[in-house]
Amino acid sequence: MSGKQGIGTDRAAAPIGPYSQGIRWDRLVFTASVPTSNPAFGPAPEGDVRAATRNALENLKAILEAGGSSLDHVLKVTLYIRDMQDFEAVNEVYRRYFAAEPRPVRSLVAVASARSPVSFDAIGYVPD
Repeated sequence: MSGKQGIGTDRAAAPIGPYSQGIRWDRLVFTASVPTSNPAFGPAPEGDVRAATRNALENLKAILEAGGSSLDHVLKVTLYIRDMQDFEAVNEVYRRYFAAEPRPVRSLVAVASARSPVSFDAIGYVPD
């Protein structure tokens, strides 16, 4: 496959603006930042950062899989977090989704004005 291809799946929350859930370009998959509401689990209960993290990572997983990739093939993750006091709780859930070594590289961005307590975006690849 060559060129840019949009990725969309009903297994992840729909975009809230004019953007794609993900883009596949050649063998790379780029996801948008994912929300904490998930079609299978619904919205995360207010104040439950573990449920919010699970929902966001389920969205990320669904988009990657729709693009031919998976969590096992993620190269880089960006974590956006509203309250740094939630960092350990987020990591607790994150470790369940990214258990195998080597884990992806990760950047952290604290966003005090974020709507969601946590969000992620990722870059993955499509294996041969």
